[in-house]
Amino acid sequence: MSDEALNQAPAEEIQRSIPGAQYNLFTGAAEPVSIEVPEPAEDGLEVRVDEGITLVKSEDGSQLIFSGYGLFLSKKSERLIARKGKDVIYQFPLFRIQGVVVGSKGITVSSDLLQELCMRGIRLSFLDHSGKPYAMVTSPMLTATVQTRREQILALTDRRGLEFSKAVVLGKIKNQERLLRYFGKHIKRDDKERFETIEATVAQLRALWKKVPSVDAASVSEARGTLMGMEGTAGRLYWNGVKEIVGHRVEFFGREHRDAQDAVNSLLNYGYGILYSQVWGAVLNAGLEPFAGFLHVDRPGKPSLVLDLVEEFRQPVV
Repeated sequence: MSDEALNQAPAEEIQRSIPGAQYNLFTGAAEPVSIEVPEPAEDGLEVRVDEGITLVKSEDGSQLIFSGYGLFLSKKSERLIARKGKDVIYQFPLFRIQGVVVGSKGITVSSDLLQELCMRGIRLSFLDHSGKPYAMVTSPMLTATVQTRREQILALTDRRGLEFSKAVVLGKIKNQERLLRYFGKHIKRDDKERFETIEATVAQLRALWKKVPSVDAASVSEARGTLMGMEGTAGRLYWNGVKEIVGHRVEFFGREHRDAQDAVNSLLNYGYGILYSQVWGAVLNAGLEPFAGFLHVDRPGKPSLVLDLVEEFRQPVV
């Protein structure tokens, strides 16, 4: 901010424009000050702490998202320390942290911090440039629940797996219907024709999810084709509805899962990637096997249970 602007700006604006720093009495230069970041007061509030540090408040704790080159994350006493070079830039009380996400290259994590996060049950996730998790660090002792995993595997062969899969499909289609109906009502006054198109899609989705409870079989293996068919039909209806809602404002011709070039699909893919990491971490903390799903078939390297559980959260979260 220039001297002329400083003279004209209100005091509050001047205060916001000055970074946290103190003057060295010997050199006269400004030096960074270690700042304790206050915990956001409301659930779901995101605070951008610095160019590469974001603090996200969740219901049961805070999630830290780090991105940007040159950050070094370590532990001191009961705090997570973020450094740039030799300077301590920020400190975070560990008891307030629920998860740590490293979202870019060029970030170093100390072994002491890794140990502390594992002992406290705090997940450390690493995401690639598209937002998909490529690694997750958690303590194996937190998931040492053999009986839970045995029952999970056995559920694939009985009605528990079927009921779980029906609940996933039912919840997903209901959320798709509700989201389209919510945004559609805001279009009614401005564009009645588009509103009627969306309402017709909502009615089709409602009729579809009402059929899900009637699906019956001895196990999910016998009903998977039917359930996935319903889920696929709902997906086509839903994305056509989304196109009606956003298509007149931004370029969106339909859902693209890989190598998306348009802004809508790129943002969706990135958001889903972060959602995958959160659900995956929750699965591990619950002592479940992420690669043994019910609705999605097993395949080497495919976290089927994570994909199952993600479905119901896609619409309300991303």
